[in-house]
Amino acid sequence: MAWLISLPRFKVAFVFTVLFLVCTNFVCCNNGRRPGDALETELNGFSVPLEHSFEVDDVAKFRVRGTLALKAGREPSVSLTQNQLSEEDRTKLKEVAAVDGLYRIQVPRVFLQSERQTERQVEGYLTAFVRACAMVESHLSDVIMLHTDVSGYLIGISIVTLPGACRGTEVEDEVDLEVFNTTLSIMAPITASGPETALFLERMKQETEKKGKNPQEQKSFFAKYWYLILGGAIFLMVSNSAQTPAGGAREQS
Repeated sequence: MAWLISLPRFKVAFVFTVLFLVCTNFVCCNNGRRPGDALETELNGFSVPLEHSFEVDDVAKFRVRGTLALKAGREPSVSLTQNQLSEEDRTKLKEVAAVDGLYRIQVPRVFLQSERQTERQVEGYLTAFVRACAMVESHLSDVIMLHTDVSGYLIGISIVTLPGACRGTEVEDEVDLEVFNTTLSIMAPITASGPETALFLERMKQETEKKGKNPQEQKSFFAKYWYLILGGAIFLMVSNSAQTPAGGAREQS
């Protein structure tokens, strides 16, 4: 440090300032990961493959059709990136359609929430299918729906084509079978409203309190109309005693 003593004061201050900035930059950058890794994870979330299979012998051989990318957020949003069908795949799909084969898709069973991926490992795949002829005649236009449970776990997948029926229409231009036109959506369960037990109990309590304030309403039918019932009984007794049988009167004479 002897060389610092020989320097003017302003030069010493400048040297310490440079050393401070260098050390600060070193601490900020030495975080154990490459710049942009954390940002990329937050923006991209996670992705899972969408696979498909169409074989003439109807033995499933799945290969990647595209990628489902999840966008982070309270409500998951999924986007789909798909590959184009090669010339070989377009020919095979038409061959499968000619023998009324099936077109299958599958996705792994995962959580559709990026922050919960570590809670459960992939447990198999979810599969759906349509007739290959419908896929060809729709020019690869389909609707894929992902079904989840209340926790966001993927429990089902469905696929339909537009149009959905096979009419025997010939698709000669193979360019129409090159690019997928897919509509993707997520279907989550709707939570039903629970029974209004608290409201029912509150109403019962109010009715009980109201009856307690008006004891007259708690009287039974006999308590309310006893005098009418008693008067009717006396009237019937008097009427029966006043009537004399005709046969009895002739016997007394």
